[in-house]
Parts: sequence; structure tokens; C-alpha cells
Amino acid sequence: MSGLDWLRCPHCAAPLTRTPGALRCAAGHSFDIARQGYVNLLGRAAPANADTPAMLEARARFLAAGHYAPLADAVAAATAGAGRILEVGAGTGYYLARALDAHPDAEGLASDVSPAAARRAARAHPRAAAIVADTWAGLPVADGAVDAVLCVFAPRNPAEFARVLAPGGRVVVAVPTAEHLAALRTRHGLLDVAGDKTDALLAGFPGWEAHVRPVRWRADLAADAVADLIAMGPNAFHGLPEGVPAESVAAAVDVVTLVRP
Repeated sequence: MSGLDWLRCPHCAAPLTRTPGALRCAAGHSFDIARQGYVNLLGRAAPANADTPAMLEARARFLAAGHYAPLADAVAAATAGAGRILEVGAGTGYYLARALDAHPDAEGLASDVSPAAARRAARAHPRAAAIVADTWAGLPVADGAVDAVLCVFAPRNPAEFARVLAPGGRVVVAVPTAEHLAALRTRHGLLDVAGDKTDALLAGFPGWEAHVRPVRWRADLAADAVADLIAMGPNAFHGLPEGVPAESVAAAVDVVTLVRP
């Protein structure tokens, strides 16, 4: 299971080593490897806003159909040359898997605060492992262990990203713009997207070299795909519209690569 070798104990920060069926540190803290292949390093119950199995199922169907392939291709391209890739807020592990497919020598680790997500991500790619962890609370990953951090529509922690990245490592962030799915959001009363998200991201990484790649595409969605698109994200917590029609949607995302100083 690639990626598990990069971990440190969430209690004492000592390196974790594999024993049969578990990871253990020198202080005796032990964490079972679930039969599905992931390790829960959260140490508490998942928060109420963690991805649910229903959200993940909708996302898996939607992404498997290729509707966000242009974004996945851009994210994968931004990880070229990275031998160790960590995806935070990984969900199903789709973007990490696409990056690993593009780079046969790379290894991956998917992290998500949802056990249901880690369970799925553990099966996303043979060169990836998965953990349950909270990006905001601190990542159980060794200092300088990774070459690239992926953050696709997910929480960010600049200080932790800087800590776990090797010198010259990069963070690849997918940021929705105000135009992203704008007509769909208006029609169904979905959550708004702030217009300054990319600027806010850059302000959170002062001194980092930044490269912004706008990614724009249209997706012609059948009614069931529209329903999955709405159900796969945070709108699922605010009630889902019924009887949505087929629709052609305009996607507008900035893929921002930030290089650690």
C-alpha cells in the first residue's frame, strides 16, 4: 500500500511502521488497517459535514462518466515529475487516481475526514493508500514526505502543506470561479460561489510561486447526471431539487499550482 510509509503518529508524531494488520509507532500507539485497506487516524468521530455514502456514490457515478475529465487532465498535468502525491479531501480518490495513471512511477496517498470516502479511495488505484484524517487539524504525514499536494474543491491548510512538502514541492488547487455552473446554481437555488476565491487562495500562500491555469469546458448532462452533480457536493446537506431536467452546463475552474519556497 503505497503512501502508508509516509505517515507519522497523530498522537506523538513518531514514524509509523507496519505490523500485521496495523500501523504502530515506537510509543505503542496502534492503528488498525481496515479490511478495505484504509487506516483511520482521525481519533474521533467524523464531523457532521463529512461526505456521506450517498454523496460519494453520486460523485463516483458522475466522475466515472467523464464529465469532469478536462479538470482531471489539468490536475494530472500539474503533478508531472512528482514521485509522491498526497490528495487531501480526496473523496473517491478520482483525481489522485487520474494523476497516478498519468505518471506510472508516482505513488499516492488519499486523505479525507470521511471514513466512507477513505473506504472508496483505498480502492481507487493500486499505487495509492488511504487514510481518515482532518486537514484543518493537522495531517499525520511526515515532514517533507511528499512532492505534490492535490486539493480539489477541498479544505486547505497552507502551514501543513508547507510542512509535508519536500523542498520545491507544489500544491495543486482546483478553485471554482463565480462562473462555474452559474446557470445551474441559479436555476435550482444552489450554494453560491464567491467571485474572489482564486485571489483569496493566493493571499493564503504568500511568497509561493503561483501559476494559474483557467480550465473551461461544457458538459451535456442527462437528467440523472444533473441530479448526481447536485447531490455529490455540499448542496446535498441543504435539500435536493426533484425532477431536474437534462442540461448543458458551463464549468469554470482555475487550476492553481503553488510552488513551495
